[in-house]
Amino acid sequence: MKRRNLLVYTILFLAGCMVKQKSDNPPNFSSRVPIPKTLRFAVTDAVGVGELEEKYEPFRQVLSQVLDSQIEFFPVDNYFKAVAALNTHEVDLVWAGPSEYVVMKARSNAIPMIGIKRVNYYTMMVVRKDSGIKSLTDLKGKTIDFEHNGSTSTHIGGIKLLIDAGLNPQTDFKSIMSEDDSLAPLIKKVVDACSRNPYRYQAALEKDDLSDINFPIIAKGQPLPNDVLIVGSHIQANVIDHIKELMLKNQTQLIEAILSIKSLKNKFEGSTLVPAKDSDYNMIRDVYREMGQGDFLFN
Repeated sequence: MKRRNLLVYTILFLAGCMVKQKSDNPPNFSSRVPIPKTLRFAVTDAVGVGELEEKYEPFRQVLSQVLDSQIEFFPVDNYFKAVAALNTHEVDLVWAGPSEYVVMKARSNAIPMIGIKRVNYYTMMVVRKDSGIKSLTDLKGKTIDFEHNGSTSTHIGGIKLLIDAGLNPQTDFKSIMSEDDSLAPLIKKVVDACSRNPYRYQAALEKDDLSDINFPIIAKGQPLPNDVLIVGSHIQANVIDHIKELMLKNQTQLIEAILSIKSLKNKFEGSTLVPAKDSDYNMIRDVYREMGQGDFLFN
C-alpha cells in the first residue's frame, strides 16, 4: 500500500511541475492575432484605379495571400487625399515616398510600419563638362534644376547636398522645378546644374544617347530614407505588429511581385523590406526647415 501511495504522489508531483512549467512559459498566440478580413490600400503616386491595377496588382495579390486578407485598392489623387482618408479611417494602408510620409505624418497619426529599402537611392549633382563647375561650392549664385517639387531624390536630396557644402538654400542659388527628368535643362543651358538620382540620370543618358563624360557628376549624397508602408492609427497595435511580422517573413514574394512590373523594377531592383521608424525621416524635416518651409511640417 505504501509503495502504491508513493507512486501516486510521485505522479501528482510530476504533473504539478508540468502545469507550473506551462504557466511560467505561456504559449505564443501571436500567430492567432486576427487581421481584418478586408484592408484598403492606397499608393500616393498612383492616380486612379487604372494606374493602381497596372502597377500594383501583383503586389496586392501577394499581400492578400501573405496576410490572408482581402486587400482592396483605394485610389487617391495625391498624398493630401491619402491623409484625409487615413484620418477618416477610409483607408488602412498607404505606400508613400519618404518626403510624402513626413508631410502626411504631420497631418495624421499614421504609423510607419515597413520601409522599402532601395539600393543606389541617393542624389547626384550633374553639370556640363564645359561649364567650369567642379564642386558644389562653385554653384553659389547659379541656377539649379531640382526636377520635382518635394521629390525626395531630386529636390530634398539635392538641397541636402548643397547645405552640407555650406550653401544657404534661401539665398545662395536659384531653384527651378523643370518637371523634366531628362537633362534637357542642362543641354539648353537653362540651368547650370541638375539634381538627379542614379536611375533617372542613367535613363536620361540612354534616352538621348548622351555621354557621361559630357555631363559629369560633381557630387553624390548619402543614402536617402526609404519608401514606407504606412498603417492607420485605427488599426490595433498587436495587429500592426502581426502584419509587419508576416510581411518581413514573406518579403521575397512581396519584392518579386513589385519587380514583376517593369516601371517598378527599375526603381526597386535589389530592394529589401525593413522595419520603419519615424526618426528615419528626420533628415527630410531638417531640410524643410533649412529651406524656410518648416511650417509645411505642421497642420
